[in-house]
Amino acid sequence: MKTPLFTGSGAAICTPFTADDRINFDKLAELIDFQIENGTTAIIICGTTGETSTQTLEEHIETVDFCVKHVAGRVKVIAGSGSNDTRAALCLSQEAEKSGADGLLVVTPYYNKATQRGLADHFFHIADRVNLPIVLYNVPSRTGVGFTADTYKTLSKHPLINGTKEASGDFSLLAQTIAACGDDLHIWSGNDDHTVPMLALGARGLISVAANVIPRQMAEMCDAALAGDFKRAAAIQLQYSALLDGLFMEVNPIPVKTAMNLMGMDVGHLRMPLCEMDPGNLAKLKAIMVDAGLSLTQ
Repeated sequence: MKTPLFTGSGAAICTPFTADDRINFDKLAELIDFQIENGTTAIIICGTTGETSTQTLEEHIETVDFCVKHVAGRVKVIAGSGSNDTRAALCLSQEAEKSGADGLLVVTPYYNKATQRGLADHFFHIADRVNLPIVLYNVPSRTGVGFTADTYKTLSKHPLINGTKEASGDFSLLAQTIAACGDDLHIWSGNDDHTVPMLALGARGLISVAANVIPRQMAEMCDAALAGDFKRAAAIQLQYSALLDGLFMEVNPIPVKTAMNLMGMDVGHLRMPLCEMDPGNLAKLKAIMVDAGLSLTQ
């Protein structure tokens, strides 16, 4: 039996950029504080929502290091450290460990389309060479490859493989994995709109995109479900269902970063090849945000 790295709502935090395309660390500090003040229990830094795929190695390492120092133990810091190259993933993982991160989020190696044996070898290779708990990240819509329940069970035997961020949308896989692994592999929802049913099946919480704009609500939803009050948890999810959908009307993190700027959070531009929202979708997003009770400054 393993203790989950965290429970509740973790924020897959955006990376703010300056006008001259540098990481805006002053703004990142503000975003981190905003999350902690609103009940977020873990900061997931340099993940998909953080545009890690557009960062240089030096930027990635510096951003994780800054986050760990600024959080200063107030909540867990989980560093994205995945790559399609096992050596690169190990390097990022070891650098995050040097910075003092509490855990690692390691996505399946994209593009290569590894076999299930290849996936197991990849994660065991990393886990054998670090001293931090690892959260696997299963998002086959982005990577082209996903875990089976059998592979999850195999990986769960490693003491440092703590759990998985499940973003496959496959509830059969979820149920099979929980049945096979129990408390040897904890589950976190990787899709905001799937959170409550996943918690009902035994997930430990959420790694959230929407928490960038509604952190208190996502924290309260998770806390209610974890306390067994699924009626309240479901009511919160349904109240914000249009917003949760709207934040994915274009590829993440385009809508959520746009939403943050609309709210006056000034997180800067998106790095290419990500681009500004389609004008029609932008109008829809604004309407959804107003309906959800969010205040827009532009």
